[in-house]
Amino acid sequence: MNEPTDVTPVPVTDPLSIVALETERHVAGFGWDQPPRLFALVPTAQMIADEPGLAEQLGGSDLLPGALTAIEQDELPTTSDVVELLAQIGWPPEVAGAAFAVERIVVPPDAERDLPEDPAQAVQVLADHPDRADVRLVVAVLRDGPAVCLLRQRAHDRDDRVASGPDIAPGLVHALRATLSD
Repeated sequence: MNEPTDVTPVPVTDPLSIVALETERHVAGFGWDQPPRLFALVPTAQMIADEPGLAEQLGGSDLLPGALTAIEQDELPTTSDVVELLAQIGWPPEVAGAAFAVERIVVPPDAERDLPEDPAQAVQVLADHPDRADVRLVVAVLRDGPAVCLLRQRAHDRDDRVASGPDIAPGLVHALRATLSD
């Protein structure tokens, strides 16, 4: 029996995936070559309760149960070690989760053989590699555990080509989750 070739997209309905996709599209709207960006994820209903004037902007009564809003954190320190950066972050209890966007260069595993010992030279060799791929990762986690990872490739820079999965970037999931621990 032949399988149908048309696959009907499954709508995204869980609040974490929705806010992750919204955050990824927001970041993508600024193009490529961006520094890392950090977002607090807060319950939208609580924001509206605290600031009723936001109701119309945030969807008001059309909100899904558990809806989240991403609030960008400005002025992150510049660093080449995002795990170290995240280790310095902590959130108050009102923050339900966090999202982090970062761009990376991906190369085939064999490209990492015989790299120069100097870190700056090694980065340049990888950046100049003919099989390199530029990607943007958006990782979103909730304080109570769930995680969503999104990956957009520069070569396939379209909203309908963003890959999703809970374990695309396990190191970033772990580091971001640690920012939410008490």
